[in-house]
This record gives sequence, C-alpha cells and structure tokens, in this order.
Amino acid sequence: MLLIRPAAVSDVPLLLRFSREFAEYERQPDAVVITEETLTRDGFGPQPKFRSLMAEWDGEAIGYALFFGIYSSLKGSGIFLEDLFVREAFRGRGIGRALLSAVARIAREEGSYGIRWEVLDWNESAIKFYRSLGCEFFDEWRQVLLQADAFHRLADGETLRNPPAPKQWRPHSR
Repeated sequence: MLLIRPAAVSDVPLLLRFSREFAEYERQPDAVVITEETLTRDGFGPQPKFRSLMAEWDGEAIGYALFFGIYSSLKGSGIFLEDLFVREAFRGRGIGRALLSAVARIAREEGSYGIRWEVLDWNESAIKFYRSLGCEFFDEWRQVLLQADAFHRLADGETLRNPPAPKQWRPHSR
C-alpha cells in the first residue's frame, strides 16, 4: 500500500541516500556534496528552504519529492520541484505520479500558478510521462548556473577579463 507523507527531520539520512541514488541515476555520482547537517538546517530549521514528501510502499521508503517556493514577476508564486525520485524496483506503479500529484495539491492550496522543474534531455521515459500530464517544455530557454570561483568573484565585485570557453553543463532533472 502506498503512503505519501511529509518528510520529518528523522528522514534526513534517507533524503541524503535518495539524493545519492538520484545523482547515480542522472549519471552524476559525484555531484552530491550536501551533508545531513545542511539538510537538517535547510529543511527542518527555523526558516526552511525546502520541503519534502516521502513515498512509502508497505512501510518501506521508496521515493521522494523535494520542492520549494519560487516567484515569477509575470505569474506570482509557484513551486519548483527540485527532485522527483522513485527507486527503480518501484517505478511503473504510479508512485512518481502520486508524489507529483501531492506536490500539485500543495501548490494549489497555496495559490501557486503551477510547478516548474527540469528534466535531462536523455530521460525519454520522464519526458513522455510529463507530456502525458500536459506539461509545457521550454526548449528555447537556456539554464544558467553561477557557482564555485565565478560565483565568489562576482560576489566580491571582481570582473573576469578573459572568460573561459563555455563548458558543457548538464543540469539535474528537476
């Protein structure tokens, strides 16, 4: 029997494990640098930066959704779905849809215009699933990420006279 429930602070080790499994699935096994302490602070501290739902099948944790609020100057408040993950042995049973449906209910109850997320271009099964839900794809938009040294240089007010050649970056499917 499927149960979708809000994550609790006691789920933090499991959230980290799922993040690692998700990174493996996305072919980015070394991408996870977050710690349990950071997840605890950011998800369950006095000013949570994210929320999460856990999926359980007969008492076994098998998937999760991690999301947070966003704001559009054109549409107002929405939700960004950072992670939607179901362990491989449990895929094809409607669990991902149930998680996404639960996030959609939360978004609607909060007056959000909708839910945004990303999907890797090679993840054809996810793309097909999202199309079946009536999702819109914005192929003309480019993902932009500022991190590491470039992030710190900009924060420090430094300029980059000779920027490096563009690097092929692959976003997570959120």
